[in-house]
Amino acid sequence: MELPQMSAAQGAVLALAAIIVFWMVGAYNRLVALRNAIGAAWQQIDTALNHRSVVLPPLLAALREPLAGELGALEALQAAQAHAVQAARALAARPVAVETAASWVQSEGAMASRTSRVLALLDQQPGVRDSPAVAALLQAWQQAEAELGFARRLFDAAAQSYNHAVRQLPTRWLVRIYGFGPAGLLGGGA
Repeated sequence: MELPQMSAAQGAVLALAAIIVFWMVGAYNRLVALRNAIGAAWQQIDTALNHRSVVLPPLLAALREPLAGELGALEALQAAQAHAVQAARALAARPVAVETAASWVQSEGAMASRTSRVLALLDQQPGVRDSPAVAALLQAWQQAEAELGFARRLFDAAAQSYNHAVRQLPTRWLVRIYGFGPAGLLGGGA
């Protein structure tokens, strides 16, 4: 049995179809790799958040007595931490989701505001701030915050690379087919 011969036009169409299929697979693999990089960057944020979560309870406990008149500020910081932990859990489940990223950024803003209030209270009482127990905990807190800032910048760099790839032509034509969308940023720039 003899196979039918393809015309040049049929060969060209077949070659073009093969190129398109290979390009689609390559574009998909690139987007998956970039999305996975966002997940890996989130792991660094999660590590910094865990470090911060370990430091906060002993810090608050050490400040309860010396700042007894400001328990509202300490409790507000503890509540902000609880809200930030919830938002972080939601973002950990879907680190590419814009909505959960925005929620986490908002909770981190509240956390920063409450932290600033407590630090301002400590500035008014240098004896408390400089006591060995509190000073060591504050140093650990500041280290966790520095780690978090660095990790946020890495996350945002990964998210921006992904978002750039999602917007590029011709890949953006395939975004709906593959179910990819833009990633949220965490405000880790400058």
